[in-house]
Amino acid sequence: MKKESKFWLQVKNKIKDISFTRLESWASAGVPDLLCYNKNNKFFTCELKVTSNNSVRFSPHQISFHVQHPKNSFILIFLERHRSIKLYEGSSVLDLHSMGHGPCAPLADSWIKVQETFVNVT
Repeated sequence: MKKESKFWLQVKNKIKDISFTRLESWASAGVPDLLCYNKNNKFFTCELKVTSNNSVRFSPHQISFHVQHPKNSFILIFLERHRSIKLYEGSSVLDLHSMGHGPCAPLADSWIKVQETFVNVT
C-alpha cells in the first residue's frame, strides 16, 4: 500500500464529524485527494502529502488548483520522521513548494486541532 493511502486511512479513522469522499487522481489533474463536507453544510478540499524531510512536492496542476481556489482548501502533511501532522491553508501552496513545511506556520499540528479546523469551516 502506498504511503499516501496509509495516511488516508489514518485521516478517515482519526477525524470524525466530517464526510470524506476520496477523489481519484487520474480523474482530473491537480484536484485534491479529498472532497470534505462538515455539519455546517460546507464543502472544502484537502490535499494529502507524506514527506520524510522538509520538502513537500506538488505537481504544477496541484499548485494551480490551490492558487485558483485559496479559500476552503487545505493541505494536510504527514511527517514520517516525527510521525506527526501539519495542516495548512491551500493558499500556502507556493510557500510550501518553494521553502518546505519548516518555515511555514501551520493552522493545526494535531489530530484534535485538524478536526476543530475542519468542523469550523464556514
